[in-house]
Amino acid sequence: MVEPLGPGDPAEISGYMLRGKLGEGGMGSVYLSHTRGGQPVALKVIRREFAQDSEFLRRFAREVQAAYRVQGAYTAAVLDSSIDGQQPWLASTYVPGPSLADAVLEYGPLPLQTVLLLTAGVAEALQSIHSVDVVHRDLKPSNVLLAADGPRVIDFGIARSAEATALTGADVRLGTPAYMSPEQAEGKPATSALDIFTLGLIAYFASTGGHAFGEGDGHALLYRIVARQPDLSACPEPLHPLIARCLAKEPRERPALCEIIDECHRIAAAKGMTLTRGEGWWRPVTTARDSAGAAGSLPSVRPSYRPAAPGSPQAYEPNALDPRLRFAQQAAYTPSAPQPSTAHLGRYHGTAAVSAGSEERDGSERTDTALPDGSRHRLTGFLRRLVGGRYRRVGVAAAAALVLLMIATGLLVELGVLKD
Repeated sequence: MVEPLGPGDPAEISGYMLRGKLGEGGMGSVYLSHTRGGQPVALKVIRREFAQDSEFLRRFAREVQAAYRVQGAYTAAVLDSSIDGQQPWLASTYVPGPSLADAVLEYGPLPLQTVLLLTAGVAEALQSIHSVDVVHRDLKPSNVLLAADGPRVIDFGIARSAEATALTGADVRLGTPAYMSPEQAEGKPATSALDIFTLGLIAYFASTGGHAFGEGDGHALLYRIVARQPDLSACPEPLHPLIARCLAKEPRERPALCEIIDECHRIAAAKGMTLTRGEGWWRPVTTARDSAGAAGSLPSVRPSYRPAAPGSPQAYEPNALDPRLRFAQQAAYTPSAPQPSTAHLGRYHGTAAVSAGSEERDGSERTDTALPDGSRHRLTGFLRRLVGGRYRRVGVAAAAALVLLMIATGLLVELGVLKD
């Protein structure tokens, strides 16, 4: 979701005009911008305090260069970067689509086939990242975007720079505690196996909407990640063995990425499914309209009136608030019930219902000439028959006289001269 720029946000970075804010994290803020050719990009601006650390800048420059080499179907490519000036930044391909965290929050847990497609896609993304000796180190549901043609892993390869800088201190680890591996939490040497541990947590989250180590704040979850075994009872049974292997405490006991992809295909085949991705691959089909044409984007509220092609009558889809639907219902309705009271008239016509006695007390004269519902229905049918008949002029004159008569009758009833 793109938010407007705030008072503290810059309007431009190194020639990139900022159009809105995509998010904010421990490393900095992410903005939506465009290249000079109009290509949308996600511009990540590093916090100023990191930019003042020479060791961070050295490592950041090295790892951004490595990130340039990551080329995969399921990664957002780094397109441009700079370590000059007061704030380093890097620009990557903008992915139109919600994060996994937002999608699960909106729709709930994803079905088994979608989880398998997601897991295999993220595993393939990690293959591309690890192939150039880059470890993500901060993989989490908000760093997995759901594009129309598959998942995209973002924000890879720059966490190590911040973790090594003096800003973090000797006893602090950069990242999201709830999605750290045990070795990450304990400060042990980090290898690509830590991303596999987090992939297991992501697969569990996608299938349940929860965490494999229970609920609580990040530090409570981090303690359980190190000291306890995961509880996988809430996720689909076919996923248990795969997720359990990914969440092994010892890095060497976790499966290789190619094994994870093969296992996803094996699980799908056992259930009679194939892991082929089409449009709307992740979006749950909840209505007939969705199944007719689900797109890989978040749903938007549809207007009551559909835009029509130029020169054609405007088509519309009536709803309960559509005045044309109300008129059609009234025209087709033959009343048999007594006319509603003055109080009902006030509610139906959006005016305050005032009794004759109260009008006399405040000395005001009522000017509301709205007809009772029953009279209006009879008048509507009568006018339609007259106007559509052979004697149109006579019908119009008679209708006008009838309207005046009904108005006068209504006024007399309201003033208490006549009774209902």
